[in-house]
Amino acid sequence: MTKLRPRFWEKIPLKKMTREEWEALCDGCGKCCLNKLEDEDTGEVVFTRVACRLLDDDTCRCAHYETRKMIVPECIVLTPETLHKTAYFMPASCAYRRMQEGKGLADWHPLVSGDPESVHKAGISMRGQTVSEFGLPVEEWEDYLIDEEL
Repeated sequence: MTKLRPRFWEKIPLKKMTREEWEALCDGCGKCCLNKLEDEDTGEVVFTRVACRLLDDDTCRCAHYETRKMIVPECIVLTPETLHKTAYFMPASCAYRRMQEGKGLADWHPLVSGDPESVHKAGISMRGQTVSEFGLPVEEWEDYLIDEEL
């Protein structure tokens, strides 16, 4: 693992970041692993508390990150090249989306705070708030909508 350049997120364009820098932008909130519902007519995306089967609810991280696309083919894999097409599907608090929109990282982001728990302490993460998609019919996902804008 290479060392991250100091405050790289303020200086380096997304497309010029190393893989380690790109991965370090993830704040570990787990919101990208929530199942979403999209209105076919309006394109509006709403989040549910129904988590992907690979999300570890305690760590808010993918339990099989490196092989997730093989296990969950519909998983959206963010890259600097695909971000412009997929950022709308990410929560407003997402570091990748914020960077794409020119907003920079939030104060609670672990890269800014220096504390990997800051995303959880700030109440941004989904730690302890999800339900498993196993055994839950898609028709019932609307019962688990998240009202606030993520």
